[in-house]
Amino acid sequence: MIQKLLASAALLALATGISPAAAQSTQPESIVLVHGGFVDGSGWEGVYNILKKDGYQVTIVQNPTTTLADDVAVTKRAIAEANGKVILVGHSYGGVVITEAGNDPKVDKLVYITAFAPDKGESVSSLIANPPPGAPVPPILPPQDGFLHLDKAKFAASFAADVKPELASFMANAQVPWGVAALSGAVTEPAWKTKPSWYLVATADKMIPPDAQRAMAKRAGASVVEQSGSHAVYVSQPKAVAELIEKAAKAHAK
Repeated sequence: MIQKLLASAALLALATGISPAAAQSTQPESIVLVHGGFVDGSGWEGVYNILKKDGYQVTIVQNPTTTLADDVAVTKRAIAEANGKVILVGHSYGGVVITEAGNDPKVDKLVYITAFAPDKGESVSSLIANPPPGAPVPPILPPQDGFLHLDKAKFAASFAADVKPELASFMANAQVPWGVAALSGAVTEPAWKTKPSWYLVATADKMIPPDAQRAMAKRAGASVVEQSGSHAVYVSQPKAVAELIEKAAKAHAK
């Protein structure tokens, strides 16, 4: 079977004048989008539509956000199913997931959207343990059965201040419980140490302080853009987010 496929590729190359290696090198990278805590993958719809229109193959991961290990496993299945090399994109807690899952050999590049970018041994819990003075405090309610929610009445102001009120209200009432165990999941080896990365800082974020975002991006050696937007910038500003992902796609991997 493999021999037949190789032979077919060779015949196609002869017919088109393009070598199999060259054809493979021009194949667009697949894009895998990873959501964060309290939400699911549906928030990526606007970004997805733009990327699909521009010709990219896009997969949206539906992580259970129960434990880091479970979320990495789900993400790795999406990576395995994607065609060719993969650009792994993570929002918020999704940044922790891509930092770990990004070590997969198929992953070529990482894109962080107002996300956590931990170093070895770090987790969400350790990164938020000592907030800077005056930093906004996310309205996280006490855990219930090992899961966290945001206060619905304060969800829009803290998470989605620039999202249309009707949609922000829907997001607040459609929250996905975020497992306390996921917050303590520590990265074993950060993929950004060996793979190029890009970072979008949301300058009006009330969940992850913008200065903390800048510090993590700098430590990761990421190419940084700043965008006025809330923590839900991927929902409210899909064009800006898609532009950064496409910028990464067009860049040559190191």
